[in-house]
Amino acid sequence: MSPPDEDESPDSEGQGPDRQGRIEAATTAWRPLRRDGIGSHPCWEDLDEEGRKESFERALALRQLEAAADPEGRSTTVLAVLARIRGPR
Repeated sequence: MSPPDEDESPDSEGQGPDRQGRIEAATTAWRPLRRDGIGSHPCWEDLDEEGRKESFERALALRQLEAAADPEGRSTTVLAVLARIRGPR
């Protein structure tokens, strides 16, 4: 997964024309790696409470679809965590 585009600039209230794009971006399995672990998606932090709830519900639905489509029942989140544990190959 790739990081979000730099031009996704939110307004101060997590609203506006890019709100849906931020919600969609926050539902992906991509998370920034930090020295102290894995952080939240930058778009998540730009959303208001309602946007975060919507993003969370969408993410749950997407992970279920991904797991259903995977032969081993793994979502992209599971695959990302496993890749992190296994390290570079």
